[in-house]
Amino acid sequence: MIRMRRVAALALAAAAAACLAACAGLPSSSPVNPGLAPGETSSQPEYVFIPDRPQPGASPEQIVEGFIRAGTGPGGNGQWDRAREFLAPDTEWNPQAGVIVDMSGDRVTTAAQEGHVDMSLIATATVDARGTYQRVEAGTRTLSFELARQSDGEWRITEAPDGIVLSRDFFPSVFHRYAVFYFDQSWQYLVPDVRWFPVENAASRVTDALVNQEPSDWLAASVYSFFPDSVSAVPAVPTTAGSTAEVELSGAALSLDADTLDRMLTQLEASLATTGVTSVEMEVDSAPVAASVVDTRSTRVAGVPLVQNAEGFGFLTGDTIEPIPGLSQAVGAVDAVAVQVGAERDYATALLADGHVVRLDAESGGAVVLDERPALIDPSIDPAGTVWSVPRDHPSDVVAFTLEGQRIEVAGAWPGAGTVVAMAVSRDGSRIAALVSTAGRVAVWAAGIERDEAGVPVRLGDPIELGVAGGAPVGLAWLDDVTVGALTRAEDGSTVLEQVVGGPSSTTAAAGVMVQIAGSTSVASVRLLDDDGVLFVKRSTTWEQTATDVDTLATQQGSPEQGAGQ
Repeated sequence: MIRMRRVAALALAAAAAACLAACAGLPSSSPVNPGLAPGETSSQPEYVFIPDRPQPGASPEQIVEGFIRAGTGPGGNGQWDRAREFLAPDTEWNPQAGVIVDMSGDRVTTAAQEGHVDMSLIATATVDARGTYQRVEAGTRTLSFELARQSDGEWRITEAPDGIVLSRDFFPSVFHRYAVFYFDQSWQYLVPDVRWFPVENAASRVTDALVNQEPSDWLAASVYSFFPDSVSAVPAVPTTAGSTAEVELSGAALSLDADTLDRMLTQLEASLATTGVTSVEMEVDSAPVAASVVDTRSTRVAGVPLVQNAEGFGFLTGDTIEPIPGLSQAVGAVDAVAVQVGAERDYATALLADGHVVRLDAESGGAVVLDERPALIDPSIDPAGTVWSVPRDHPSDVVAFTLEGQRIEVAGAWPGAGTVVAMAVSRDGSRIAALVSTAGRVAVWAAGIERDEAGVPVRLGDPIELGVAGGAPVGLAWLDDVTVGALTRAEDGSTVLEQVVGGPSSTTAAAGVMVQIAGSTSVASVRLLDDDGVLFVKRSTTWEQTATDVDTLATQQGSPEQGAGQ
């Protein structure tokens, strides 16, 4: 039995994010230099910002404003050398302490007294030192700077809060999205933990985040790492011309068994692939460590829609329904208004027209009533076949029904939520998202699923608010491993909020009254069903009609491991 480390949450991340500093925005007068040509590694920036140097005779306010603009330029070494030109010698400042993402047009600089400058801004998100993105309620923050004249008569900053501030418009140009991968409890799935880092030295930053640091707080108790505390990585990862990363580990790695080393390499390769690395070699004292990547389960779903219509239940290709053996019969035998199919297509769960939640069995072709509480919302099924159910008006009363017949009252569910309109377990079974409403405010929340040693869910971790959705809440679905789609509706039509779990969001409008949402093979091909039974698929920023007379648009939790044919 492998002894692995269950990663623990950090308690200080919120405090670190609150201590951020120096402001940055897009320098309107600075050149934008072209980056690497197409086809070269994506670990390098497509373009870089080169902010202006301090100008002779600049006032304290101008020095602070220039320091702000210099936050857009990490430089080739990722150390913000240009911003340091605005600092007095020996001034300590850590730009990597975190980021405040703000509305650049609302920054105000004031100098109440000589040598002291305040910058007020409206923050919309923070990124901590680990690269974890967290949305915050928009509110004014004040950052204070101390300055002094130098021997040449020029003003320079002597005290500045650690970190940088970037406009939300330009944050994605300076920081890019990556993922650090951990295992789920079953060791079948890799679970992404989204991080944001400058493109410069991305492989080094991702390696450091995986090996030397902890996961995001909200996810920490729900995922597993095979890197023991005794093993650390040198936080400098060279990449060869063939995009092979060489990760130098401490000597303790040599005492680990082959299975542990294999899973360590699996985590590293998946994580570094998001930086453009194609292979990884683990080393100790520059000597290779033998290890092989293990197989993990994909969360990819079928590219064709899964629907119920007059012909039956199954995958819709053109005008033809391709049934799922056993399961289509089970769905057809009940009056289902919402269906979610498990990854192996051996079980599904459904909300019936009478309001009850059932589990559908492909082998028997039958249905078992699990939940008869009033006002239940669409249920969700996890990789173990456990069905998750909750009443709309009682968000904390989440119950999980296992295949073995256990009824688990899941602790810690959605504290503070007024109502829960939709809830869905991620395809890897480690996370759960919900569309909640509190005092008329609609938001997308996410939480980690904490399980006991047998894999039975026992509680949800503290939820995080991912984003706010406008309009009346309708439905929610996982669009891929890191994106949740929230469907809302207003008088002038419907809207899909595409929310990165640990990142910014985007919205796409859809005409008509949309009633159901489902993911597909990518975020770019999300599907919607309207109240007239018309099925739509997203094409860029528009919606293309693909079918009519559809009664129910079902969601999928993956595909069978062994050649499912879809």
